[in-house]
Amino acid sequence: MATVFWDSRGMILLDMLPKGESVNADRYCETLDRLRHAVWRKRPGLLRTGVVLQHDNATPHMAKRTKEWLERYRWDIIPHPAHSLDLAPSDFHLFGPLKRHMGGKKFEDEDELMNSFVKFVIGFKA
Repeated sequence: MATVFWDSRGMILLDMLPKGESVNADRYCETLDRLRHAVWRKRPGLLRTGVVLQHDNATPHMAKRTKEWLERYRWDIIPHPAHSLDLAPSDFHLFGPLKRHMGGKKFEDEDELMNSFVKFVIGFKA
């Protein structure tokens, strides 16, 4: 599974979950730590002015540990209910272009598919 964090200027962090692993609060907070470091490197002013993150109400996102992490760093959350009929920004700006990029291609194996996905995400501009 891949989690992509992006803003209007492009990708900030691509976080790949190893095959067979699942996301829990500890894993999600580790991802947020990597995101914080990526924001510091790529959008340094954002840490001073404030990070606004949109995520759904999945269990790892709503866990006590995650909420404490978000409060510690004063990150604001724009909630997006799971299974909502409303489109999230990624539904419109990321998944459509990704579908056009990947559509019609044949991949020999999972590695080739992932390489194409990563190449797209690295060059992604919203």
